[in-house]
Amino acid sequence: MNLKPGWLLLLSVAAGVWSVPIDRNVGNQEVKEEVQEENGDTGLYYDRYLREVIEVLETDPHFREKLQTANTEDIKNGRLSKELDLVGHHVRTRLDELKRQEVSRLRMLLKAKLDSTNIQTLQMDHASLLKQFEHLDPHNQNTFEAKDLELLISTATKDLENYDAERHEEFKRYEMLKEHERREYLKGLDQEKREREEKRMQELKEKHRQHPKVNAPGSVAQLREVWEETDGLDPQEFNPKTFFKLHDTNEDDVLDEQELEALFTKELEKVYDPKNEEDDMMEMEEERLRMREHVMKNVDTNKDRLVSLEEFLKSTEKKEFNNPKEWETLDTKPVYSEEELQRFEAELRDKEEELKRKAENLRQEQELLKERGKALEAQRREYQQAVLEMSQRKEQQAADGQPPAGPNEELKFQPEAQKLETKDPRPVVHCHGSLGTCLMLVVVLLMMRCSRGRRPGHSCQHSCNPLTCRDLRAAPPLLVSTQLPPVSHRTVIPAK
Repeated sequence: MNLKPGWLLLLSVAAGVWSVPIDRNVGNQEVKEEVQEENGDTGLYYDRYLREVIEVLETDPHFREKLQTANTEDIKNGRLSKELDLVGHHVRTRLDELKRQEVSRLRMLLKAKLDSTNIQTLQMDHASLLKQFEHLDPHNQNTFEAKDLELLISTATKDLENYDAERHEEFKRYEMLKEHERREYLKGLDQEKREREEKRMQELKEKHRQHPKVNAPGSVAQLREVWEETDGLDPQEFNPKTFFKLHDTNEDDVLDEQELEALFTKELEKVYDPKNEEDDMMEMEEERLRMREHVMKNVDTNKDRLVSLEEFLKSTEKKEFNNPKEWETLDTKPVYSEEELQRFEAELRDKEEELKRKAENLRQEQELLKERGKALEAQRREYQQAVLEMSQRKEQQAADGQPPAGPNEELKFQPEAQKLETKDPRPVVHCHGSLGTCLMLVVVLLMMRCSRGRRPGHSCQHSCNPLTCRDLRAAPPLLVSTQLPPVSHRTVIPAK
């Protein structure tokens, strides 16, 4: 995407925040320019949406023409946003689609954030939650209007202005953490090892400070060095206008932040080498940022985060261009004070204590879960033992010919056991007495009923006198059989 100066004025999109060294070898020029364009990330969380909106707007001839003639104030005060009403229908349709996609993406981010914080909501009010995102209009989530473009411009401009300050603060915290870890490491050593390690670290610091002189960024000495070593031209023929054209890699008639940072590679290589233990590449990127801010402060007169040809040529006429002050690298003075380091260490201790408390809570919860697991396992074994004992009891009862017992030890009778042992439906009583006794029994049974005889198939096996048998009661018609060895007879009692 080849962005015009108008867009660069408000967004610095092509400039990005990461530098890419430029190789002026003809064979690699196109490849390097492609890499530079791909890495031009603003660092904003809505960077993709921003770029896609710009790409779509640049497809409209009318808007592109207005953009080329617009100045910084027209863009920042929102006058350019009003031109959105005049773009083609297909452009508006595409912008509407981009906004709906961005709203959908933000909703997913909000949901993930709420899920991560364990916030339970009955109904999520997306319209209210979207208000925290300033780069679009939350009240209109379906169409891209002039207000959306105005908000996108103002928010991106503000965020990019604050981005450098955030990078400085992040680097300071990095340096304090590094010093904190160094001190903690030395505390864990005995006296002899500590002294030896402190001496080694001091030697590395001194070695890092022993580097060639670093030219002030944006000075004639620094630019001539790039002209000679990077561009391969005669330093005696240095020409500021030609130099500007050579390093305006996207040919948009301005030097953006990325193109400026690429100019400082040679100076940074004097101080930092990734192969050396004493050189920190994080410090190198911080040094690059400081150099770019120095040039912008002295050259960028209209504060649009871009250097035009006119601004660049005027800077070459200043006294500081030919006689600059000596550039002080990061190793000449500390980035933080001892007081700031102490506050940082106190903050680390507080966070460490908080992590310990959380770890202890997790440990206690883990122990509680283990105890619950043990209780559940014991209960499971009890249930298994009870089931096993019940199964064994049933098997024993089946082997003894007893009816199976229920859970409360009550007897259960199977329907199969209630079948008659004879095909004759009438009950049979076997009496093992004399014939006279049997005849008497017949008379008695016509008048009485045996309580057991109520169950079909019951056989009275008593040898006592039937008249005194307590198990005899009024009974239904019976089939009485007597057996007197060796003579047996069978008596059928007719129905009463």
